[in-house]
Amino acid sequence: MDKKPRGTAHDWAPRSIGLLVGTLVLATAFIAAYVGALHQPTPRDVPIGVVSSDERARATLDAVRGQTTILKPIEYDDPGAAEHGLLSRAVYAVLSTGPDNGLLLTVASASGPSATSAIKEVLGTATGRTGTPLQIVDEVPVTSADPRGVVPFYLNVGYVLGGYLGSTVLGISAGTTPRTARRAGLRIAALAVYSVLLGIAGALVVGPVLDIWHHDVPTIAAIGALAVFAAAMFASAIQGWLGVAGTALVILLLVVLGNPGSGGIYAPEFLPGVLRGMHRWNIPGLANDLTKAAVYFDWRSAGWPAAALGIWTVLGGLGLVSASLVRGRRTAASGPGTTGPDSAPARDGG
Repeated sequence: MDKKPRGTAHDWAPRSIGLLVGTLVLATAFIAAYVGALHQPTPRDVPIGVVSSDERARATLDAVRGQTTILKPIEYDDPGAAEHGLLSRAVYAVLSTGPDNGLLLTVASASGPSATSAIKEVLGTATGRTGTPLQIVDEVPVTSADPRGVVPFYLNVGYVLGGYLGSTVLGISAGTTPRTARRAGLRIAALAVYSVLLGIAGALVVGPVLDIWHHDVPTIAAIGALAVFAAAMFASAIQGWLGVAGTALVILLLVVLGNPGSGGIYAPEFLPGVLRGMHRWNIPGLANDLTKAAVYFDWRSAGWPAAALGIWTVLGGLGLVSASLVRGRRTAASGPGTTGPDSAPARDGG
């Protein structure tokens, strides 16, 4: 029986070199993004609420604003509106006139301990110079099991990582591009079940296992399932159109840029300009914001993160189905040589 000739160096060397160069670029981008964003976090324009008629508090913030750009006063018509701004995470703190001819600083450290610490430091220094008493009240503190407020970030890093890894594993084992819409639907269903299971697993870890949010297990499980599914659908769509090579783009968007731009380690106001608003649309940032809104703020400000994750999920599913209708049919018509029962040929990334 004749042996199948092995490929020569001319067959595999160009592809291997190309993959190594791509990996080199991706790793370099990872270093640049993380070190560039997090090596010297500098707060700028951290929003703090104040009632427009509160002259003492306004004067203090005006004086501080004249000396530093760390704080950005946000004026409200009345104390109720200011409190709503605090609880809806529009501001990190509210400054008002307090007892004993002093000032009262009400913070919500669960929004971002780094931001509230910066506010307390700036105002503590300013009032100390003038001898003005400053009383600090934390209306929405982080749990004692998470004093730095990083559990939402790392939890959702795991969820997002699990989402795109699940998609990648299916792409490698069964091919990145399903050949028919039906098979694309089966893949979506499989990833949906996987997402629910991983959502429950993560909730159990931060709940009964580590006793951080033991009273919010169903909530965390639901948010986790949505985050995993959004990441999985996003990755599946890109891989469906670009093949396994699309995984590099997924890692770039979800990890290299997504994690530092999520506002999970440092509040967005501590990040470089290009990353400051990224948490409002990237999957890690949205999942982080949704978790905080649900666990600490009674679902206030949860509307956009939940809707945006849903949008990413739907767009990803449509992207995968459309890839199967266009690229999958094209490769199916090209003949045998697939890497799995519902895949595109290996040369197309399957």
